[in-house]
Amino acid sequence: KPYSGLLILADEYPQTTTLADGGILERASEVGLRTYIEFPSHVPDLKVGKPAEVRWERGIIATDFFEPRLEEMSILDLHKCSYVSIDIPDPIMVLGRVAGLNRAVYGLPEHQNPLLARHPRLDLLIGTTKLSNFATGRYSPADDWGHVWQAILGWLTGGRWATSLDWRPGVTPAYSREEALPAEVELEALERGLNWFTNSGLLGGGDGEGVDGSSGLMEGFSSLIDPDGGQTMNRGLRADCNGEGAGAMSLGKIIRNDHPGCQISENIIEYLFEGPVFSQGPRKDPASPSYGLISWGASPPADSIYYGDDNARCLLGMIEASAVLGLKRFNAGILRCILANFRTTGSRGFRGWRLEEKDLQERGWRHYFRRRVTLFAPHYEAYLWACYLWAYRETGYRPFLTRALRAIDLTMKQYPEGWKWTNGIAQERARMLLPLAWLVQVQDKPLHREWLTMMGREVISLQDKSGALREELGGPGKGSYGPPRSNEDYGKHEATLMQKNGDPICDMLYTTNFAFLGLHEAATASGDELFIGAEDKLAEFLCRIQTRSEKHPELDGAWYRGFDFSRWDYWGSNADAGWGVWSIESGWTQGWIVSVLGLRRMGLSLWDLSEGSGVKDHLDVLLEGMMS
Repeated sequence: KPYSGLLILADEYPQTTTLADGGILERASEVGLRTYIEFPSHVPDLKVGKPAEVRWERGIIATDFFEPRLEEMSILDLHKCSYVSIDIPDPIMVLGRVAGLNRAVYGLPEHQNPLLARHPRLDLLIGTTKLSNFATGRYSPADDWGHVWQAILGWLTGGRWATSLDWRPGVTPAYSREEALPAEVELEALERGLNWFTNSGLLGGGDGEGVDGSSGLMEGFSSLIDPDGGQTMNRGLRADCNGEGAGAMSLGKIIRNDHPGCQISENIIEYLFEGPVFSQGPRKDPASPSYGLISWGASPPADSIYYGDDNARCLLGMIEASAVLGLKRFNAGILRCILANFRTTGSRGFRGWRLEEKDLQERGWRHYFRRRVTLFAPHYEAYLWACYLWAYRETGYRPFLTRALRAIDLTMKQYPEGWKWTNGIAQERARMLLPLAWLVQVQDKPLHREWLTMMGREVISLQDKSGALREELGGPGKGSYGPPRSNEDYGKHEATLMQKNGDPICDMLYTTNFAFLGLHEAATASGDELFIGAEDKLAEFLCRIQTRSEKHPELDGAWYRGFDFSRWDYWGSNADAGWGVWSIESGWTQGWIVSVLGLRRMGLSLWDLSEGSGVKDHLDVLLEGMMS
């Protein structure tokens, strides 16, 4: 029939390449039947290699085949696809390691493989992978893959294809940008966020054991998306994720008193203090300089490393859970850990990037307590200051306040030129909100309010009308993990999700999650409508972009790291070596977003919720044993 086309699809992908008789392809071309074949085992005139699997490669449009909808150098992601190599001239799309958000900013990569190409002799279009897997495999961005297939079908039918493609990716935002939200949308998001913890398979070892939290909470899901649309668990056990997850799950009590999250939360905290690793070994020995610290992770070398920020977030989650559940039995451990971090914090109130067990044992804690170190990087320092301010309020031990205030004062005087940034300056500002809010709670002075208001305005200046908080890079030479500087640099280290300032990308791992907590606490501390309005807008945005998936229940009710609020899709530069666009972090991301939704439901700040903890009962004994 005129304007007909033939599609030979890879039904056995990725296990088996597509078998097609060369004679059929020849005959189809002879009679004018345009043909598309994908993931082929054989193509006339061409040498086809063995299948290989993508790790960092992405698709790049190399011609004007898809214009005007998709321009040359546009980037698309096929995730963890398999492909065959073919030596063919002038490919339409190529596969390669490429830097950029939406476009290949450094041009086509040196090493590339055709992804879609015309046969040099036959009326044949060749896809070297299963391009038809775009829906199941959740190829990104979703809308762009619709344009790809409109063009392929248009070519097959001689330009006569006019039907729009209608499909729904396996994981989508819960609500569109403009969709009217139900009255109880925050409660719905809270419940779904809580359910994610138990549905994710991350509790225990993923083998059905320890699902009550007694074996901890695994880190999350990696950013790699498999051909079936699922994602690989990140099975690492980190203290911060466990503490933060425990804090969030305790809020199941809002839903009902016998919510499973309540007992899971308590079990996780017990695991952190009494389990086989995190608080054991030298950390359990009162004579050890690492006494009271909680290790970064459960496996070497992380079991001998101490990030102050990770300990701080673990502590904040445990403080939250203890307050929600009315627990007192962990108070000694909580205060012990705060003091363990405090006595390894220098005289100016900074603790530095991280400490290691070997160095602690060699130098002793007093070496660190006397240091005059500074690190103007709130990502690493700010949440310990918040812990010290909280501990001062709870115990009256003035050195907690003195060192925290000294560090905050020095840090604010260095803003912005003196600040170091990790993945961007936006996250550093977001991290600073919590200690500034709690400083106003402790000492409500004009200068402290001025600091909080100034930093809040900086954070809110990046808020889109949708409520999203746009990422922003800091000054040159001050950052640790900026965008890739070349195609070859893509995927080799931690990285931001954006390529340049102005990109409509928000980050739920490093910025938005902590801004949500900071804005919530700032709103309570200041009563300022500036903070209240920004927090409300951000809450609505987070309810809209929470994942929804019937096909992948383990991914339903979560928040991915990256979101493009212009496309309204999970998208970004997936250059980060460990935590890319589609990663889900059980603590940093899920923990704090769920926690703040719960606090909003309760009408409380974390500061007010946790007042009167009773940790002071253990102060004298711990001071005598740890600070003398």
